[in-house]
Amino acid sequence: MTAHIRWTERIDDCLMKRPSLPHWLAAAVARTAGRLSRLLGRGGGTTLPGLLLNRLRPQATEEMARAVPNGVILLSGTNGKTTTARLVRAALDESGARVVANTAGSNLERGVATALLNTPEPDIALFEVDEAALPTLVQQTHPRVVVLMNLFRDQLDRYGELEHLAQKWRSVVADLDPDTILVYNADDPGVAEIGAEHPNSVAYGIEDPHLGRETLPHAADNTNCRRCDSPLHYQMITIGHLGQWACPACGLIRPQPDLIASNVEFEGMDGQQIAMSTASGPIDVSLRLPGLPNAYNAVAAVATAIAVGITPTTISAALAERGAAFGRAEHINVGTRRVTTLLAKNPAGANENIRMVLNETHPLHLLLLLNDRTADGQDVSWIWDVDYELLLEGDRLKSLTLGGTRAHDLALRFRYAVGGTTDFSVRPEPAASFETAMAACGAGGRVYVLPTYTAMLDFRRVLADRGLVPEFWEDE
Repeated sequence: MTAHIRWTERIDDCLMKRPSLPHWLAAAVARTAGRLSRLLGRGGGTTLPGLLLNRLRPQATEEMARAVPNGVILLSGTNGKTTTARLVRAALDESGARVVANTAGSNLERGVATALLNTPEPDIALFEVDEAALPTLVQQTHPRVVVLMNLFRDQLDRYGELEHLAQKWRSVVADLDPDTILVYNADDPGVAEIGAEHPNSVAYGIEDPHLGRETLPHAADNTNCRRCDSPLHYQMITIGHLGQWACPACGLIRPQPDLIASNVEFEGMDGQQIAMSTASGPIDVSLRLPGLPNAYNAVAAVATAIAVGITPTTISAALAERGAAFGRAEHINVGTRRVTTLLAKNPAGANENIRMVLNETHPLHLLLLLNDRTADGQDVSWIWDVDYELLLEGDRLKSLTLGGTRAHDLALRFRYAVGGTTDFSVRPEPAASFETAMAACGAGGRVYVLPTYTAMLDFRRVLADRGLVPEFWEDE
């Protein structure tokens, strides 16, 4: 994966500015490059074609987006983009639409261009979009719907502080066409303050009181008022800084959601039942994905599907059938063992994954994988804000394997954890970490894999080489 990234970057550097090629010629060159990329084993062809197309004809993405008859949906947020897009895609598919989507998760401008290039005559477009790429893609695609899910601290070396991204999003919303529908998370104070300014908006949130927590986690972000900078007061806290919030100093308050998840019943790692109320009536969703983060993803997906006119009955049927995206609460059978991967790339996501695995009743065998490549963020100091101490309480944890390019940083973190331990195996290489975790688990056991993004791709490559999973670009 790293070699593929370097290869595409070298090509990008070598392509000098030149007169724009005709669309048909630029598209032919880009498609050929994608086929060669796969044949040469340089990747799935989800990035290179769009990179070439945008350099050979800079206006190509805008031209292709304007040709989509039912418009473009752009979906962005720190956590949950791929899963939410997958759920929206399920509803669109169930409705009979021909959809163009960046299914493989290439969520920069080049990935969107590749998806449009490879899908002839779509009815509607659905793209998950990197938080920092959203302004450019809004300009290029003139979206029908924009979805703002959440903003958590993530990749500090790339994005900087949250306020930097929030300001970008604020500018995007200010410039949106009044006809564009903005779907936003009312439970995120930073997102809600931005989204509430748009005249054509739909807010969503969770109001199940039994899910609420009384205190903010120590690593929570965005806990001060966006208007006056005073500390926010929470009636209920769900994930990180999300919840039912208000500012006692200036009166800024969480917007009343248009779509509410009023009851969420978890069913372990197998899924959950969610009761929602909407302007279109109640919707009961049987979701094959675990945990509170996926409840938020489902609520966002339902709000988005309703915004483009899909009926509640169609949405419920679609979400009941759609499973996990690759690496996100994905279950894989390895002989008699079961492997579950739970992607985590920041403190908020990692803490929720820890809480999910601790809710399981069987012995815990964990494989934690930490990489520091560009797509992960090279600053891995965030691991010190993860509640790994919870894993060391009692005797639930039976084996712990640490892998990835920064496996030794994880080892140091566990060594200095409260109640710290040295009872773990350090195996930086993907195949070695997999084999060690499988051996420690034993026949009939379960292993939970908590990787960062590129570590998850490395891990899936190990599984794909053994014929256990398809390549990520083949996973629909």
